[in-house]
Amino acid sequence: MTAQSLTAPRVSPWVLSAFWFGTAFHWLLLLLVLMPANVESFVGSSLKGTYSGALVAIGAVMALVIPPLVGAHSDRTGRRVPYLRLGVGVNIAGLAVMGAAVTLLGGMTGFWVYVLGFVLVQFGNNYATAPYSALIPQLVPPEQRGRYSGVMGMLQAAGQLLGAVSAFVVGSLHLPALVSFVLIGVVLLVPALVTMRGVPDDHAPPAAGQRPAPWRTLFAYQPFLWVFVTRVLFALGQYSVQPFLQYYNADVLGQKDPVTSNSIMLACIITASIVSALIGGRISDRVGRKPVIYVAGTTMAAAALLLLIVPGFGAALLLAVVFGLGFGAFTSVDWALGSDAMPSDTSFARDMGIWHVAFVAPQFIGGPQGALLDWGNARGDNLGYTLVFGIAAAFFILGVLLVRNVPDTRPKGQHLPA
Repeated sequence: MTAQSLTAPRVSPWVLSAFWFGTAFHWLLLLLVLMPANVESFVGSSLKGTYSGALVAIGAVMALVIPPLVGAHSDRTGRRVPYLRLGVGVNIAGLAVMGAAVTLLGGMTGFWVYVLGFVLVQFGNNYATAPYSALIPQLVPPEQRGRYSGVMGMLQAAGQLLGAVSAFVVGSLHLPALVSFVLIGVVLLVPALVTMRGVPDDHAPPAAGQRPAPWRTLFAYQPFLWVFVTRVLFALGQYSVQPFLQYYNADVLGQKDPVTSNSIMLACIITASIVSALIGGRISDRVGRKPVIYVAGTTMAAAALLLLIVPGFGAALLLAVVFGLGFGAFTSVDWALGSDAMPSDTSFARDMGIWHVAFVAPQFIGGPQGALLDWGNARGDNLGYTLVFGIAAAFFILGVLLVRNVPDTRPKGQHLPA
């Protein structure tokens, strides 16, 4: 047992994960509810899949570039909170631009201003993410990371649930779209302030002459390599379907108010994920991370396939609950598994930033999947949804098969190759 593991965590898991609550609310309401409806209002229904997918892919560029660079700089300074503060500020500015585009503009002019705002949102959010992500491996001993990751997963699910409920309320009251953007900004800012005020920001920078291993050798460390690969696969499955659920409610389930029905479906997924998140994290501290992921990934794959043959909206909601149980269990061990695979304590933020790329880079799948959705649906019988949901299930299953290569913890004495 290391000296770190003998030291009690210096911060409550609820304070540490508060920012993740706000971020989860932010992305649920923005990515899954507002953006599909906003894009359709800008470009029309015939191209909604293509432009929605392209917008997500454009935003993913920032998510690829920013976290590793900012994380490396954060490691050199030994600070985390200043990056979180600046990132949240830019994020909120981007939300203001998106809200203004929806409220004041229309057509392709409005769409491109909307894209600009979304790029700012992605820049700010990812600027904050890498330093923030370093806090779990930096502050929490290995034998408690499952518990902390479970709290993070539960707060993430709770933020998503609040986002789905908020979308339902705003839609039911027919409030202006700008209200939703203001609400996102407030719910992002308040939990961020809780985390910024509650976490210690005294991590010492590396000593003079002590440098982290070069980036190119990071993937030579097998635990990190396999955690990265399997996380990419699970994220590909998620982003193959997630941006198009609102369209699925309209085109496959025949819902007359797809925004509201999508919010209800998301609420079912998230409520179920809250139930499994805390349980999954604690179980993983006892039996290991991989058994939890085996069950979670298989459950999500089965639910994605069964959604293609459901007889109606009620049955789809039951499957949404099943999917949510799997998703919550996965998120409960996700951060713990990534933290366990960090190769060095001198480059937590950089390495967690690179690891975070495994989650955000697959957002690019939204572009080709959106085009595939439109192409398939143009041939009738909702073929596009069959292709997109089937590909998502394949990604989940492949992730389950390959996660067996990930060790639960770093073997003692094993270090990143120089």
